[in-house]
Formats: sequence, C-alpha cells, structure tokens
Amino acid sequence: MIACHRLLDVGCGALMPWVALIGTGLGSVHEYALHVLRERLPDIPLLVDAGLGLLSHAAMVMEWGFDGVLLNTAVSRSGDPVMMAEEFALAVNTGRLAYEVEPVVPHHNAQASMPQVGQLFWYYPDYE
Repeated sequence: MIACHRLLDVGCGALMPWVALIGTGLGSVHEYALHVLRERLPDIPLLVDAGLGLLSHAAMVMEWGFDGVLLNTAVSRSGDPVMMAEEFALAVNTGRLAYEVEPVVPHHNAQASMPQVGQLFWYYPDYE
C-alpha cells in the first residue's frame, strides 16, 4: 500500500497490481490484498496485470470493482488466440456489469430474503 501511495504522490494516474506472477495463469493469489487496494483507493483507476489465465479470473476482478485488465499469456498461448481475446472481452464486460448492478452482500449467517420472517405458513384467503 505504501508503494501505491508513493506512485500516486509522484503523479501516476493509474495503478496496475499483479494478481499472480507474470505468465503463471494462476489467477488471484492474494485476493484479500486486491480487495483492500480497491477499497482504499476508490477513485484511482486500477488495471489488473499479470497472472490471469482463465476467463473467470478476468470476470472476477472486474466484479470486485477493478477498471480493466491487461492480458498477454492467456491469449497468446491459447489454442485460438483470436477467439480467446474475444471471450476475454466478454468476460471483462460481464464482470463489470455484475459489479455495476450491486450484487447482494455476502453474509456468513442465513438471511431471509422475504418479508414474511417468522411465519411458518403463508395464508392467502383470496386463493380459496
């Protein structure tokens, strides 16, 4: 985090954190750190670089609120680079849309989604 602030202090307009080592295709190996970075720098463009290997990796970081991804190995070493690039574009757009619709906040306990909390049965006399 200190390095990020120093980069911003010297005029960087965006940051590019790695999700894993370059070329590994592992996806996010430090998920918590990426969440903290996004949370603490809400107004700074964050473009994820290095370590993405699957379409789901790209969609996931976009769902977390990142602004874009940089790709090379996942596309250039795939069996069909053109198709893989097209599919990554779809995954990135889908992930961004998922972020923008504000999905439900995860809870560790059960949370009723209906207003009839505490009622064992619903009774509708109009349907007799």
